[in-house]
Amino acid sequence: MVITINRPEARNAVNSSVSIGVGSALEEAANDPEVRAIVITGAGDKSFCAGADLKAISRGEQLHAPGHADWGFAGFVKHYVDKPTIAAVNGTALGGGTELALSADLIVAAENATFGLPEVKRGLLAGAGGVFRLPAQIPQRLAMEMIFTGDPITAARALEVGLINQVAPEGKSVEAAIELAERIAVNAPLSVQASKRVAYGVVDGQRTEENDRWALSAAEWDRLALSEDAKEGPLAFAEKRPPVWKAR
Repeated sequence: MVITINRPEARNAVNSSVSIGVGSALEEAANDPEVRAIVITGAGDKSFCAGADLKAISRGEQLHAPGHADWGFAGFVKHYVDKPTIAAVNGTALGGGTELALSADLIVAAENATFGLPEVKRGLLAGAGGVFRLPAQIPQRLAMEMIFTGDPITAARALEVGLINQVAPEGKSVEAAIELAERIAVNAPLSVQASKRVAYGVVDGQRTEENDRWALSAAEWDRLALSEDAKEGPLAFAEKRPPVWKAR
């Protein structure tokens, strides 16, 4: 199954409709015995996913799928399924876009793809798993540099440090991801799924080693959200000026 976030006019930013669509498609794929692997991508070739839809947030809208907060951001980041998932990253994957990719089992990126967690530039933190999944998937020193600076890395650099599985020509990331999915699909599906559960330490559909990290991330997010800096960051961004941090 190929799941496409289809909001190219908003750089495929995530709102509740995206979370509902992606989460529901994952459920469908999980329950369909004919589906052996899942590819997630964004429409167009400019942006895989620009993260949260800030305009929706400013209107007071929720980003999660109603009744399914347990699925997490984009209906995906906490939504465990036994079947292998592959992110086909086309263009920029910043903030929540990188967190979406980090949640997949495998990543194929186009040559023009970039990855980064710029939340610290806005007085926020990468609350959809980025601050603990990135150090788990690449060398810790580089992960901490990316988290502290908010600066992105290229697809070539991501391949070099093992963040992604392969680089595809621009516009060909989905095709490359499907080819990788086909290599998986020839294998015994129950063997693949059991192997995934063991690799992640899955118990009752949960990656148990992440539970404490999710709780800590949520607590820090809630505390940070009350700060003056957390309000200043998005405001400065909207007003197209440098933020003035007060550390309070």
